[in-house]
Amino acid sequence: MNNIGLSGAAMTGVASKVAVIGSGISGAVCASILAKNGVSVTIFESARGPGGRMSQRRENSEDGRELVFDHGAPYFSVNPSNLEVQNLVTDWESRGLVAEWKEKFGSFDFRSKMFATIDEEGSNKKYVGVPGMNSICRALCNEPGVESRFGLGIGKLDWLEEDDSWSLTNMDGENVGHFNGVVTSDKSTFSSRFTQVTGKPPPIDLNLVSEMALQMKEIPASPRFALMLAFEQPLSSIPTKGLSFKNSEILSWAFCDSSKPGRSTTSERWVLHSTAEYAQLIISQMGLRKPSGEVLAKVADELFREFESTGLDISQPFFKKAHRWGGAFPATSIAGEEKCLWVGKRRLAICGDFCVMPNVEGAISSAIAASAKFVKVLSTL
Repeated sequence: MNNIGLSGAAMTGVASKVAVIGSGISGAVCASILAKNGVSVTIFESARGPGGRMSQRRENSEDGRELVFDHGAPYFSVNPSNLEVQNLVTDWESRGLVAEWKEKFGSFDFRSKMFATIDEEGSNKKYVGVPGMNSICRALCNEPGVESRFGLGIGKLDWLEEDDSWSLTNMDGENVGHFNGVVTSDKSTFSSRFTQVTGKPPPIDLNLVSEMALQMKEIPASPRFALMLAFEQPLSSIPTKGLSFKNSEILSWAFCDSSKPGRSTTSERWVLHSTAEYAQLIISQMGLRKPSGEVLAKVADELFREFESTGLDISQPFFKKAHRWGGAFPATSIAGEEKCLWVGKRRLAICGDFCVMPNVEGAISSAIAASAKFVKVLSTL
């Protein structure tokens, strides 16, 4: 498993340092593969923990009960012909990091108020992290050779021509290290969204990578709102544990989070996602700034009312809270068959689901491609 998908000599005895920006599944996989090939890897993550869209949310109900939700990606699938990714997932499964989610899934039509389909098995296996979707990223970020620095966002990357290396500074302008190469799995490091949120220019100066500036300049992404719900009793009127919605302008899908392997069943927990159109409407009214508690409460009420309007027997939850995913769902891919963007003369790789396809499998494929570029070039240093 050490050199999965890689060509070139392993990095035995070579003191190469690579910074990985972002600890979602793409950054975590890339960091893990590089470390297994002898590279010293430092992950920089602005959030408090790993996972990105595969992160897990801990909440407390009014009566003090701790509740856990996979509020981003509910599961992931892998095309059986994608052997590189399937081999990694098989390894994670053997380590107890993932398990197959074997439940019924279906679709519900708001127009007819009926289930359109109920799928017993599904075409591809549905995998979930155990005990949470972030378990994979958490394990990979703690492997030998990987140092993870959470709560530390990168504000600027400078290429030092005379040193043939990168210098990274944090959001306060403090230097956090020099590196032989950089992998960024966070598209905000080169997009205008970074400026919209922080008021500062993106960390990567596109003039340094002029040959691919047009590809990188703006990656369209779709927003979503997630609604986390907890119920005292199972929603027995719903014959599936996951459903997509048809003919709703507000809801996209719903999954029973507590039905996944390794989860607590002391309450029944559901996660609902809005449509991109609904989320865009809310954002157009308030901008990209962090939504207030009042806005999130309004969104939670609207999403739950739409859930109730299915006509199914939906009891009142004892916990209800919304979360905004501002730009986490890429609407295009930018790397084509290469699966990542690579600036060889400056040893800069850009990987993520936005490079291949907007899902977990695409993010992993991109990470494997980026790590292969590094292993090949660093072996010649």
